[in-house]
Amino acid sequence: MFDSKRYSGVSRHKILIGVLCLLTLCVWARHTPDNPPIVVKKTPIKTAVDDPQKVYLEYANELQFDKDIHPDFQILRGDVRFRRGGMYMFCDSAYFYEKTNSLDAFGNVRMEQGDTLFVYSDVMFYDGIVQVARLRYNVRMENRDVVLFTDSLNYDMQPNIGYYFDGGKIVDTENELSSIYGQYSPDTKQAVFNFDVQLVNEEYTLYSDTLEYNTNTKIADIIGPSVMVSDSNVIYSKLGWYDTHNNTSMLFDRSIIVSKSQQLTGDTIFYNRAEGFGEVFGNMILNDTTRRVTMEGNYGFYDEIKEVSMATDSARVIDYSQPDTFYLHADTLRSSVLLDSTRLIRAYYGTRFFRNDIQGVCDSMVYKTKDSAVYMFKNPILWNLDYQIFGDTIKVYMNDSTVRWAHVPAFAFATQQKDTAFFDQLSGKDLKAFFKEGRLDKVDVSGNVRTIFYPQERDSTFTGLNYAESSFLTMYLKDQKMDKLIMYNKVDGSLTPIPKITPAQLYLPDFHWYEEIRPRDPADIFRKIIRKKSEIPKKKRRFSNEI
Repeated sequence: MFDSKRYSGVSRHKILIGVLCLLTLCVWARHTPDNPPIVVKKTPIKTAVDDPQKVYLEYANELQFDKDIHPDFQILRGDVRFRRGGMYMFCDSAYFYEKTNSLDAFGNVRMEQGDTLFVYSDVMFYDGIVQVARLRYNVRMENRDVVLFTDSLNYDMQPNIGYYFDGGKIVDTENELSSIYGQYSPDTKQAVFNFDVQLVNEEYTLYSDTLEYNTNTKIADIIGPSVMVSDSNVIYSKLGWYDTHNNTSMLFDRSIIVSKSQQLTGDTIFYNRAEGFGEVFGNMILNDTTRRVTMEGNYGFYDEIKEVSMATDSARVIDYSQPDTFYLHADTLRSSVLLDSTRLIRAYYGTRFFRNDIQGVCDSMVYKTKDSAVYMFKNPILWNLDYQIFGDTIKVYMNDSTVRWAHVPAFAFATQQKDTAFFDQLSGKDLKAFFKEGRLDKVDVSGNVRTIFYPQERDSTFTGLNYAESSFLTMYLKDQKMDKLIMYNKVDGSLTPIPKITPAQLYLPDFHWYEEIRPRDPADIFRKIIRKKSEIPKKKRRFSNEI
C-alpha cells in the first residue's frame, strides 16, 4: 500500500541534503576575507592506479585549497606523506602542485626507499617534470653504511643519483671524502668528486682535482692530478686506482712514489702500501737522493721497507755521488742497503760500465757505493787510458775523484799497445795496479811472472823484444810509459832484435786485445757484445769470490 507520509519524509530528507551540498560548493567557490576557505581533515588516500613516476598524496592532517587565490596548488599541514613508486616523502607541511606532479616540502623533510636509503633536509623542492628533488639545508643522505652530508643536494630520481655543488662530503666505514662538487648513486655505490677533493683515511690523505670512488669496493679511481700523503711516503699520480681497503694501487702515466730518500717513477706502478712494495712496468727510474744513485730499467721493483730494488730490460745504474759519474749496465741489476747504510749493487750477465778514468766489462759484478768499490767476476776486463787488464777476478777501489788501485788475484794479464803489432804485456798469479790522478802509476805482480816489453830509444825507435820471467815484478810508470822495472828472485830473459822477431814471440799465452768491446761513452754501455771462444783465455782458472 502506498504510504504518502513516508514518501514525503524521504523526499524532504533528500532535498535537504542536496541544499546543504549546494551551499557548501558556493561557500568553497566564493569566499571573502571574512569567510576563509574551508579546511578539510584528510584521511589516508588510496589510489587504484599506480604510476611509478607520479607523486601521490597519501596523508595529511589538513588540506587547504582555494581555486581563486591558489588555483595551482594545495596547502598541506601535519604529518604530510607522499609516495612516488617505492619512494616515500615526509614533511611537516607542503605545497602540492598536482597538475605538474611537483611539490614544495618544509620542515623535517625525509625521503625513504625501502630500508636502505634515507634522505633528510629542512626544505625540498620536487620538480615532477624533470623529476629532480632539490634538498636544502642540513641535508643528509644515508645508504646503509654510507652517509652524504651537504647543504645543497639535487636528487635526480630518474637515474637515482644525488649530487651537490656547493661543498659536501661522503663518509663510509673507512674513508671520508669531501669536495666542492660531488655525486653519489645509491644503486651502483659509485661517487664522483670534483674540485678540492680530499680523501681522508687513518693512514693517509689523498688530495685531488677529480676522483671517482666506489663505497662498496672502497676503490678510488684517480682521473686527475692527485697527491697522496702519509707518514711513510708521498704519491703523485694523475691516472690510476687505489684500493683503500687492501692498500694496493695501480698507477699510470708516469706516477711518482716518494718514500724516505727514494723516489720511484714509472709508466705503470703496482704498489702495495702494507708491504711497502712497488712493481714498475715501463721506464722505471728509482732515485736514491741521499746516496745519489739512480737505477733505471723497463721493468723493476722496489721494497721500501727492506730498501731492496731490482731493474731489468735496459737496466742502468748511475752513481753521481762523486765528481766523475759512474754508469753501469747489465741484464739484471739488484740493489740493497747494508747495515752501515752502504748501497750494494749487484749486476748479472752482460755487465758493462763507464767512468771517464776507467771502463770495464764482465759477466757479473758487485758495486759498493760508499767506498766506490767494484768487484768483477767471470772474464772481467778493465781499461785505464791505453792500458788493459783482465783476469779471473778484478777488484777496483775508487776514491772521490778517480780510481785508487785495482787487485787481480789468482790470474792476471795486463797489456798496453805500443804500435800496430807491438804490445807490452805481463802476466802472473796476482796483480796490484796503483793509480795516481787517474793514470796507472805502479804495478806489482807476483807468482809466475812473465813479461814482454819493447824498449825504445829517445826518438821512440824500438830496439827489440824483451822477454823475461821471474817470481816478482814491480813496474813504475811515468806519463803512461814504463819508467822503471824491477824483477827479482831469479830472472830469466832475453832480448830479440826487431828484425828477428817471429810471430810466435809477439804474444804471451792468453793474450788478447779487447779494444773493440770497450765502452766508449755512457751510452755505449748498452751495446750488446758476444765474445767468441777464441777471445776468452783457454785455461779454465779458479777465481776468488771474496768481496
